[in-house]
Amino acid sequence: MKNKNGKSPSKQYAVAGWVFIIPFIIMFAIFMVYPIFDSFYMTFFKIDGFETSFVGLNNYKRLFTDSLVWKSLGNTFLYTIVQVPVMLLLAMILSTLVNSHWLKLRGGFRTALFLPCVISLVSYSLIFRMMFSNDGIINQALISLGLTSEPIGWLQTAGPARILIIIALIWRWTGYNMMFFLSYLQNIDQATMEAAEVDGANAFQKFIRITFPQMKPIFLFCAIMTTIGTLQVFDETFNITKGNPNYSTISISHYIYNKSFVSTPDFSYSATISYLVVIILVILSIIEFRVMKEDNT
Repeated sequence: MKNKNGKSPSKQYAVAGWVFIIPFIIMFAIFMVYPIFDSFYMTFFKIDGFETSFVGLNNYKRLFTDSLVWKSLGNTFLYTIVQVPVMLLLAMILSTLVNSHWLKLRGGFRTALFLPCVISLVSYSLIFRMMFSNDGIINQALISLGLTSEPIGWLQTAGPARILIIIALIWRWTGYNMMFFLSYLQNIDQATMEAAEVDGANAFQKFIRITFPQMKPIFLFCAIMTTIGTLQVFDETFNITKGNPNYSTISISHYIYNKSFVSTPDFSYSATISYLVVIILVILSIIEFRVMKEDNT
């Protein structure tokens, strides 16, 4: 059926839809697609002020001789390997507790645990830096309890500084993932749980045999997203430790920032490091999605 202009309503709706979509597509192409190709093109050049010279694969060869690239990658993988399992376990435990009917003020606990997700990353990083400074509340509490006789150099010693970054990451991600787990827990069929109780199953057995198997999809999803997020960690190392002492806490994203904006900017080399990170993220994502796919079959 056509209107008086000779056009069908479906075609008019299609044209109207494209009118609204095209501006977004143009903006997306300018600010997302173009920078991707431009940065990749940049990796084959050396930029010195306004002068650009072709260097071929030299920037990629430089990756293998730059010790700080591998040191920052090692730190980033350390944060990921330690933080992600601990955080997921803690989020699972907290979601189970918050979902318990015997717990009073559950809404308040949910809000308190989710609060870190809505706090500015810069703000909470600076708060952590103040808390763990030599005269901060953490050292004062440890000294008052007699657990140490002098302040721990959380920000001056490599080991404690890495632990501090991991603690900050756990605090940042736990409440976020807890909400995903909680949404799944609230959708588990209670009749199944009641039947298990009749059969004599205790709380631990119900969790292992009923709850956790049904939560595997969301568990793997949270593991993938948190892994990707942690591999891009920047705010914590930049604001809490500044990458110190002696680059022992610097992450790969922090190193890319330093190469781009600190001292003498080297945009072409920082773009090259960025593509190394992209390749790593793609490989890890493929592996984790295949694990998820095999688990669902």
